[in-house]
Amino acid sequence: MPVNLLKKERKDLILKEINVHTRISLNELVDKLNVSEDTVRRDINELSEEGEIIKIRGGAMSKAYHHTSNLKETYAHSQKEIIGRKTLNLLKEGMLVIIGGGTTIREFVKLIPDDFSATFMTVNPLTAVELLDKPNLEIILIGGQLSRYSQMSVGGEVHHRLSEMKADLCIIGTNAIDVQTGLTDSDWETVQVKKAMMKASDKVAILAISEKLNSVMKMKIADLDEIDFLITELPADAAMMAAYQNSKLKVL
Repeated sequence: MPVNLLKKERKDLILKEINVHTRISLNELVDKLNVSEDTVRRDINELSEEGEIIKIRGGAMSKAYHHTSNLKETYAHSQKEIIGRKTLNLLKEGMLVIIGGGTTIREFVKLIPDDFSATFMTVNPLTAVELLDKPNLEIILIGGQLSRYSQMSVGGEVHHRLSEMKADLCIIGTNAIDVQTGLTDSDWETVQVKKAMMKASDKVAILAISEKLNSVMKMKIADLDEIDFLITELPADAAMMAAYQNSKLKVL
């Protein structure tokens, strides 16, 4: 990362990182920008005051992830819509699906046909609200302490409930994915809940825009061989996807 960036360049990079990864911590921004934590805090405060992002404890979150946001304002909206349409092909009538949260998940939920019948279980209240628009879905919200970072339920009760389940399919997003490192995130509670969601499911589908490929965060969720489907907006045979194909993982 270049040093001595102009303030506007620095803020543009911060905004891009937050939009691509949905959430990012102060420490990660300090490392990426090679500036002090005080400088990053000032930039985040200004971006928040300008209405570009939402401040959270220890970092910042994309404005599009907030419950009041307009989906059309979502970063990479058209790419996420493509991902959502591809994900529909994994659905079967009557299945039990464990689903996460995030702007790509929201796009997918919007596209579920009104006449589709299945049970969806989620740890994310915003996803549960989106699912309520679908008249033939049974919705189970796993409650508990809400994480301000991930906006999902966390803690022992969540893990206990998930340990009792065996879903047909787990559909989650990821903040970072890499061939060698696998799925990663920067929040310990998020990592633990996603691990439990994956363990509670027969098949796992990861939804990610291609800008998240070949990126790594500090805490590991899973290796690629623990994933069954990787869904991006790119064609399955795109050159960028070749490294992600393996004997188990199917790129859609």
